[in-house]
Formats: sequence, structure tokens, C-alpha cells
Amino acid sequence: MPETIEIQLKKGVLGLCVLALLARADSYAYEIASRLSDAIDMGEGTIYPLMRRMQTDGLVETYLVESPSGPSRKYYRLTQAGRTALDAQTSEWKSFTRAVDAVVSDAPVAAAQPGDAL
Repeated sequence: MPETIEIQLKKGVLGLCVLALLARADSYAYEIASRLSDAIDMGEGTIYPLMRRMQTDGLVETYLVESPSGPSRKYYRLTQAGRTALDAQTSEWKSFTRAVDAVVSDAPVAAAQPGDAL
């Protein structure tokens, strides 16, 4: 079964959203997943592989923070490469959304045909 366009769009911008959240403040994966779940309804299971990939790619680095209520938490922070990627992806996103908005807003509205349901 093909993915819906909504799922495809979410997957396409997930990395950008993570970079944007980390630009505001260092965070741990569960907190990032919770924020994205609230904002764009992304499942928690998609975040962990993405965080590992971003670390492998050098966009984020990790450090441990002691937790008073359990084991230490692994926090993520942007690297300089991550900040550069965020700037580039933000620019690409804005350009892309402007282009899509222009196409969608200029799309002709199909005229109603006799017999069309209202």
C-alpha cells in the first residue's frame, strides 16, 4: 500500500525539524520525539534511527546528563556541520514551499459540470 502524501511529507522534513529543535536547545531523543509527535504527529520509533544517522553524519553529537530519577540521559546537540545543514535545509525548504504555494495558488479551479454533486 503506497504511503500517503502526508506521511511522505513528514518523513521528508523530519531531519529539518530535529535540527531546528536542537538549534533552540540541546535535548534527548524522547523529548524530541514528544515535541514532534505533538507538532506533526510523528511516531517515536522514527526518531531513534534518525538520531543515530545524524550522529554518524556528524550533524549532532551526544553527551550524558545525570538524571535524579533514573539512568543518565543521552543529550544531543548540533555540531557546526549540523548548523550548516540547518541553514541550507531551511533555505531549501523556504524556496520549495514558495514554489509549491505559487503552483497551488495559481492552479485553475475546475468549473462545475452539469450533474456534478455539490
